[in-house]
Amino acid sequence: MSCALLLLLMSLALAMGTGAAVEVQRPRGVPLSKRQFYEENKPFTCLDGSSTIPFDRVNDDYCDCRDGSDEPGTAACPNGSFHCTNAGFRPAFIPSSRINDGICDCCDTTDEYNSGATCQNTCREMGRKERESLQIMAEITKEGFMLKQQLIHEAKRGQEDKRGKLTELQGSKKGLEGKVEALRTVKETAEDPEKEAKERHLKSWEEQKELIRMEKDKTRMAEAFLELDDDADGYVSVAELQSHLELDPDSDGSLTETETQGLLGGADKVDTSTFETVWSGIKDKYLSEGLSDPPAPVETPQEEETRDFVSDHDSDHYPEDYAGEEEDVEDDEEDDDHEEEEEEKVPPTAQTPEKREDDEVSMPSYDTETQSLIDAAQKARDDFDEAERALGEVDDQMKNLEKEIGFDFGPSAEFAYLYSQCYELSTSEYIYRLCPFNRVSQKPKFGGSETNLGLWGQWSGPEDNLYSVMKYDHGQGCWQGPNRSTTVKLTCGKETVVTSTSEPSRCEYLMEFTTPAVCQEPASLDEVLHEHTEL
Repeated sequence: MSCALLLLLMSLALAMGTGAAVEVQRPRGVPLSKRQFYEENKPFTCLDGSSTIPFDRVNDDYCDCRDGSDEPGTAACPNGSFHCTNAGFRPAFIPSSRINDGICDCCDTTDEYNSGATCQNTCREMGRKERESLQIMAEITKEGFMLKQQLIHEAKRGQEDKRGKLTELQGSKKGLEGKVEALRTVKETAEDPEKEAKERHLKSWEEQKELIRMEKDKTRMAEAFLELDDDADGYVSVAELQSHLELDPDSDGSLTETETQGLLGGADKVDTSTFETVWSGIKDKYLSEGLSDPPAPVETPQEEETRDFVSDHDSDHYPEDYAGEEEDVEDDEEDDDHEEEEEEKVPPTAQTPEKREDDEVSMPSYDTETQSLIDAAQKARDDFDEAERALGEVDDQMKNLEKEIGFDFGPSAEFAYLYSQCYELSTSEYIYRLCPFNRVSQKPKFGGSETNLGLWGQWSGPEDNLYSVMKYDHGQGCWQGPNRSTTVKLTCGKETVVTSTSEPSRCEYLMEFTTPAVCQEPASLDEVLHEHTEL
C-alpha cells in the first residue's frame, strides 16, 4: 500500500473519530481501555486491589484508594492521573494535581471543567499540524527507504566486485611470488661472480697501493739518510740523529745519547743497509729538515741594552698615560711571544706532516669484464626490487579488500557507501569532520591545528536498533581530563549530512547525522491507526 494512500486513510480515520464516533459513557478522567473497571451501580474495586468502595464514591473528591484510581477526574489523590481524550489529536495523561488548576493542559480543555479558566479547544488544529508533520516524515521515510534499497543493491554489487577483485589479486600474488623467487635466484647467481670480480679488483688495487707505498717509503728513507748524514761519510751517527728532538722516546723535550743509541739499535752509527731497520722505528715521528720551522732569532746582550736604553729615554718625553699604553702593548707582545714559545714546545704528533699521497689516489676504474658483471648484477637487483614492490602493493590491496569485505556495514551492508567518505559541518568557530568508520575531528575556522575527537570504535545503539548510533573514542586527550570521544546519532533522511554537533559533557561530543541507510520500511495502515483509535 502506497504511503500517500496510507496517509489519506489515516486522515479519514481521524475525521471519522472526531465527527462520527459515539461517545462511550464513563467517569471523567477514565481512559477507554479501563472502562470495564468503572461500572455504575456496582461497587468499585481499587485497581491495585487494596479495597472496594461504593461506586458513588468515585470522583467524590476524596481519595479512598491508595493508588488514586477512585479519583481519576479530581485532584484529591496526589498519585492519581487524569486522561485527556483530546478528540482530533493524541490522547494523553496528566497528573491529577493539574486538574482545575487554572491552566489548560489538555487540548480539549477537559482538565479545567470547574476552574473557571477560559480554555480553547485546540485539538483539531494540533491534529492537523501533526498530520502534516507525519505526512512530511512519511514522505521522507518513503524516499529514504527507496534510497536505502538502492544502497543495499549497490553494496551487494560492490561486495561481489570486491570478492572478484580479491580472487584476481590472489591469482596475481601467486604469479608474483613465483616471479620474485625466480628473480631472487637470478640476482644471487649474478651477484656471486660480481662479488668475486670486485674482490679481485680490490686485491689488485691494494697490492698496487702497497708497492707504491713501499717505493715512496724507500725514497723517503733515502732522503732522510742523506739529510741525517751531515758529514757525508755514508753513516748516520748518534750525534747526527740527536738533533731531531721529535724522535724523543719519552717526550721529555731532550734526546739523550743513550736514547739515540737505542734508536740506532745500540750502535754508534749505521750505514745505509742497517738504516732500513732504524727507519722502520722512526719514520712515523721523523720530520724532514726541509719542513721544520727555523729557530727564533736570539737577541745579543748588546741589543737588549740598546733596547732598554731607548725605552727608558723615550719614556721621559711622554705623559704617563701614553707610557702606560706602551707598557700594555709591550705586555701584549710578551704574551704573544710566550704563546709562540709554548707552541714551539708542543711535541709533534705521531702522524707525519707530509700528506699521504697514496690516500688521495683513487681506485682505478673496473676493467670491461668486471664492469659487465656489475651491470648484470645491478639489473638483476633492479628487476628483483621491482617485482618485490609489485608483490607488496598486491599484498596491501588484498589486506584493504579483506578488511572492507569483513567490515560490519549493517545487516544488508547498507552503510558500505559511507566507507572512505568524509562529511563536514561548519559552525561559527569550527569545522567538524566526520569520516565514518575512521575518525571525527575538529579544526578552528580561522587557523590552528586539527583536534582528534575520536577514532572508530563500534556500533553502540540499543539492542533493538544497534545501527542507530556510532561510537568514536580514544581521541586527543583533554587538558587534565579524559580522551575525547564522539557519539554519532543516525536519523533517517534523504541526504547524507551532518546536521548538528554539541558537547553535552566535557570532552564528550554528540553529532547528529542523517542518512537514508537508517530509514525503515514505512509503517502499515494498521500500525498507523493503532496510534489513533482512542479519540
